[in-house]
Amino acid sequence: MPKITRRRFIAAAATGSAGALAAPSVALAQAKRWRMVTSWPKRLPGPGMSAERVAERIAALSGGRLQVTVHAAGEVVPAFEVLDAVGSGVADMGHTAAFYWQGKEAAAAFYTTVPFGLTPSEHVAWIEAGGGQALWDELYAPFGVKPFMGGNTGVCMGGWFRRDIKSLADLRGIKIRSLGLGGEVYRRLGATPQTTPPAEILVSLQSGVLDGAEFVGPGTDIALGLYRVAQLYYGPGFNKPNGTGECIVSSKLWETLDSETKAIVAHACATEANFALAEMERLNAEALAALTSQHRVQLRTFPADLVSAARKTAADVLAELAARGDKSRRIHDSYTAFRERTQPWSRVGLRAVLEAREG
Repeated sequence: MPKITRRRFIAAAATGSAGALAAPSVALAQAKRWRMVTSWPKRLPGPGMSAERVAERIAALSGGRLQVTVHAAGEVVPAFEVLDAVGSGVADMGHTAAFYWQGKEAAAAFYTTVPFGLTPSEHVAWIEAGGGQALWDELYAPFGVKPFMGGNTGVCMGGWFRRDIKSLADLRGIKIRSLGLGGEVYRRLGATPQTTPPAEILVSLQSGVLDGAEFVGPGTDIALGLYRVAQLYYGPGFNKPNGTGECIVSSKLWETLDSETKAIVAHACATEANFALAEMERLNAEALAALTSQHRVQLRTFPADLVSAARKTAADVLAELAARGDKSRRIHDSYTAFRERTQPWSRVGLRAVLEAREG
């Protein structure tokens, strides 16, 4: 056995320390790396930050074994090509909104929001405890992706307008950025809906391509600078009472994952779906105050005849969607039945509390 000298001990200790320091670097070098494409401008408050936080949580929960690089809309694919990119393997994950795909599968809109539909808390209850997730998985299977709730912008506003909307008649002929089934409602009421990507809304308002635009709520809208061009901010957001952001994963990739990694991805998405709602309540309150006090934005309420006509039109739109096929019908029936079951409690609970608080 070799004699242990002070010099030999120091050399051995140094070698051991170097190995310990090198271990994390080696692990990081061997980490799996995924590409996430999104429909959002880089780090956009609300959905853009949800995408970033999902990626950060996956890295943290996996101990760095899984690294996700987030790409803004246009860096790899355009905003409205995220579903195809993930399904075809161009990207491993995507962060986007389900109603962008209603042209491919009309019932997808239910998984973001529908006019006069579920509120954020009701929507989460439908997905997690009312059978919505299983129907969502089935709906997206043909596209080669596995869906998760991955954020939520909460209750949305009705939109920004450059001129007054005093009656239903004033809506006719207006070019408005509005997606999902809300856009179809606007079309039937006489407006011309446009599917403008988020990053192009401000320029389109400035150039006159748009007369109005709905996106999310104050906390996100303020970041796009829409108040610089359109000073009239209308509510209620009957067209988008909820704002679920979805995180989609390639089905082929998902099936290769071990149970631990699947749990990590699912947990990262679920945590963000919960956190985003809390964060948006704060951001929306702060941004609304800034918009009205610093930027002279005028809050307006949609006229009663417009809201009444929109409610009736929305019912027609949803009924027609349900008739498009078996999957659409089952999702429609599940969603609307859940809304009917929760509506009495929402009236007795939340609405009554808000009315009592206001006095």
